Amino acid sequence: AYPCKLAKGTLAAEAYGTSRISERHRHRYEFNNEYLERMEKAGLIPSGINPDSNLVEIVELKDHPWFVGVQFHPELKSTVEKPHPLFVSFVKACLERKYAASAVNVGH
Repeated sequence: AYPCKLAKGTLAAEAYGTSRISERHRHRYEFNNEYLERMEKAGLIPSGINPDSNLVEIVELKDHPWFVGVQFHPELKSTVEKPHPLFVSFVKACLERKYAASAVNVGH
């Protein structure tokens, strides 16, 4: 598992309810930091950074209801009795969006 520092005010930080996490990886891929500034200008938010290597571990899209991409495998730590925080956050966002759309449709 690798450490990850979460940026305040991000979906990831909200989902985990903390500023530091540790997650399991099973690959050798890395985010190329040479493109970080360009990606940020295009709306990509680096919401989780490995404090040891300074590599991006989690990204989000600005102005999107729920877009979170991760370098690790949340499914490896998720169980029926203790689902991973990102899965819980995603399902919650889906339900909120569904009920918000239903409320708008009822009003017409």
